[in-house]
Amino acid sequence: MENLSTEPVISFKNADIINGESTVIYGMNMDVYPGDFVYIVGKVGTGKTSIIRSMIAENKLGKGSGTVCGYDLTKLTNKQIPMLRRAMGVVFQDFQLLMDRSVEDNLSFVLRATGWKDQSKIDARIMEVLEAVGMDKKAHKMPHQLSGGEQQRIAIARALLNKPQVIVADEPTGNLDSETADGIMSLLSQINKEGTAIVMVTHNKEIFENYPGRVMVCSNETCTEIQ
Repeated sequence: MENLSTEPVISFKNADIINGESTVIYGMNMDVYPGDFVYIVGKVGTGKTSIIRSMIAENKLGKGSGTVCGYDLTKLTNKQIPMLRRAMGVVFQDFQLLMDRSVEDNLSFVLRATGWKDQSKIDARIMEVLEAVGMDKKAHKMPHQLSGGEQQRIAIARALLNKPQVIVADEPTGNLDSETADGIMSLLSQINKEGTAIVMVTHNKEIFENYPGRVMVCSNETCTEIQ
């Protein structure tokens, strides 16, 4: 078997990152390998979230090239965008749970939308991911009955459903107090140790000092790794 870790799950080469009509980052180079934990840090407005949007094909790339989970971002068709997003897990700052249905139904909705049909397999996978994030007792709760930290754990469970190669998280601790944030970081670290690459945007220096990983810094229209 070939060594999978030689192929990056995310790769940008001399990529211009665009937000709307304007380029926010010029000439970005970035390779994320299986098992990597990569932070994207920088002040507000330096293009961190625009990088995430490029990864999930919400923003088109300017110049240069980019591949995510084997998909070439410069040649992606509209039909392929949902397939790309299934290959990765995405976690947002504001959780983005469906508020009108239970935790279990939130997760079931994603599995059905991504082609799962067998109810017993759906139920089993939901329990697996809820156990992985320590929320297996909360399957029947509605999102509004959960704390912010619990909602974020559910959002991480949702990101894990289709066994992604990489989880992309945009300020996943941004709305949480420091103790709750710590729990979320421990959980992400654990998922990462089990082999899933993680790319995380944060402005919280304490986090990337306490949970070491590679650090890419956005400033002055560039994004470069600090050694």
